[in-house]
Amino acid sequence: MAERGLGPRFRAWVDRNLPTRESFESNKWLKPVAHRILHSSLWRMTRRSIPRGVALGMFTGILIPMGQIPASAVLALPLRANVPAAALTTFFTNPFTTPFLFILYYKVGGWVLHLTGTSPAEATTAVADSGWLHWLAADVGLPTAVGMFLCSVIGGILGYVVAALGWRLWITRKWRKRQVERAERQIDAA
Repeated sequence: MAERGLGPRFRAWVDRNLPTRESFESNKWLKPVAHRILHSSLWRMTRRSIPRGVALGMFTGILIPMGQIPASAVLALPLRANVPAAALTTFFTNPFTTPFLFILYYKVGGWVLHLTGTSPAEATTAVADSGWLHWLAADVGLPTAVGMFLCSVIGGILGYVVAALGWRLWITRKWRKRQVERAERQIDAA
């Protein structure tokens, strides 16, 4: 019987979407650095490489609107981050989350720059005028860019902390399970 729940479905989605070594090897943009990206140390799951990969994936996923996976793969080289973790984490930004994230970037950037929000009437007037492109670049672009940068840094830090804590909890659970199994074997042997 097939397993139900969110966990098995998420695992199946990860298995379908996780970039493989072969996909990186065949990517035309990564050909010049493919031999470095395919180094085995960048594909191992260690307590240091996974949080680095998650942090890098969050940072590039938020900051770079297109080409996030190749960017995270290339940036994984100097940071010694796990390439699959970095590539998979870039899926945080997707067509469903992007509109909400852009609103968040604008709000955060406006808050940091101490800008007051544009009223709907002002926005309609600005768009109706011939200077709508100027309005978009001057009034919306700067707060959005500032907010995007801040959210990418904060997202990277939070991603690192959550992945490091998750790794720690996973290892702790494995050790406890081993201890229980070892104790059960000793009871059975006695």
